[in-house]
Amino acid sequence: MFTSSQLRLAERVLAEARDQGVRIATAESCTGGLIGGLLTEIPGSSDVIDRGFIAYSNRAKKDLLGVPGDIIADMGAVSEPVARLMAEGALSNSNAHLAVAVTGIAGPSGGTPLKPIGLVHIAVARENRSIRHEAHRFGDIGRGQVRIKTMEAALQLLLTML
Repeated sequence: MFTSSQLRLAERVLAEARDQGVRIATAESCTGGLIGGLLTEIPGSSDVIDRGFIAYSNRAKKDLLGVPGDIIADMGAVSEPVARLMAEGALSNSNAHLAVAVTGIAGPSGGTPLKPIGLVHIAVARENRSIRHEAHRFGDIGRGQVRIKTMEAALQLLLTML
């Protein structure tokens, strides 16, 4: 299901988190659970992974993660503030020390000139309230590839916060 390089990346994330006694939660929109799926593909991941939220709809972002509806309405679901709030919400609604959140436009439709297909916002929040954000513009490379590249970039960002 996953490539050997993706599995190695997941193993690195899990090993670093395990060494630090850190538990991880995921909050996924455009990836629909791929990040959690990759992390839990590794045997023994249950000592690191706390839970995952698939918050695909705007309503789920509000209900599961506490993202205010006015922020979604004003900034759009695919935005830095929403990604940050999703990560914070995953921390608040879990027993994790670290949470990664992704929201983006995988395509093939839904893009605009300001928010084109392939735009993804990734945020990682640590329980001490430090948050790191990255915006990626993967381009119109196909829905599956946008989701895969988002998954890989999210794990890379997780590593920087460990």
